[in-house]
Amino acid sequence: MNRNEKQGRFDDYIAGMTWGWTGVRGTWAAPEAERSMEAMAERLGVNWTAISFGALQDHPQATEIKFEEEPTVTDDEVRGAIRKAKSLGLKVVLKPVVNCRNGTWRAHINFFDIDVPCEPKWSDWFASYTRFMLHYARIAEEMGADMLCIGCEMVQTDRREQEWRQLIKDVRGVYSGPITYNCDKYQENQVAWWDAVDVISSSGYYPIDDWETQLDRIEPTVRKFCKPFFFMEAGCPSRVGSPYVPNDWGLVGAPSEQAQADWYNAAFAACDARPWVQGFMLWDWPPKLYTPEDAADNDDYCMYAKKAEPIVRDYYAKRLRESDAGHAQSE
Repeated sequence: MNRNEKQGRFDDYIAGMTWGWTGVRGTWAAPEAERSMEAMAERLGVNWTAISFGALQDHPQATEIKFEEEPTVTDDEVRGAIRKAKSLGLKVVLKPVVNCRNGTWRAHINFFDIDVPCEPKWSDWFASYTRFMLHYARIAEEMGADMLCIGCEMVQTDRREQEWRQLIKDVRGVYSGPITYNCDKYQENQVAWWDAVDVISSSGYYPIDDWETQLDRIEPTVRKFCKPFFFMEAGCPSRVGSPYVPNDWGLVGAPSEQAQADWYNAAFAACDARPWVQGFMLWDWPPKLYTPEDAADNDDYCMYAKKAEPIVRDYYAKRLRESDAGHAQSE
């Protein structure tokens, strides 16, 4: 399949899970990492995974992304994770992500719109970001990754349309597969350059009782740009109160498998009625799993051995059966 065919054809249902976060150097090479990915594939029945890892800049106004340094996973670890996923029959989205070393969320990376002498500049930051992304785009091409995610939840950068268009052009020079950008929740209709990517994706951390409203808001954007859409991230901690603020990983609350299960039931039910939602890359499955005996006390996003796990597995199985049936009818 040539480059244009790869970029123009996307008809899979993505029954996916994000694996490997946060991507600390050395953790992906450990034996438990392979066992973790095997358990993810077996227990959830996924057909895609996002191999996701972080690289650091010092703070939101720093202009150097230090992806070659610790704690970022090594290139060999990235290659090994892709190779392992492929051996399990999974398609792969490679998803390099920038974070700030001082703990500030990457959505707040920001600079003056007009260059000012002696101040950090967008041009310097995008030069570093382009070097970062092209490095992993080459690995994605080398390893046959099925999609590349060129950014995640970088809200303040979204307005820099010219720079993003140039980055996408540069990435296409080294990577021949489909490209997506993972915008943040509530931002789907704020990105003006969706036409430049192949697939629209976003973070679906919506309150349990607000899915219909948000899907109504997102749908016109998907229709306008005539692009496939899926949720590159979506999930809810297993914690009391989290279904109403599923994006708040620091929420104080007691562990609750039922809270997480309720959120997944609501999210899947709402999206099931929207055929333009072509799947999920759920958040998240770590490279080192807790034990099943500890699941009830674990209040994080992973649903391993929790009540939400069979909900995800059964929903994905249903959607993949429907997708296969639809493909069979069209042939």
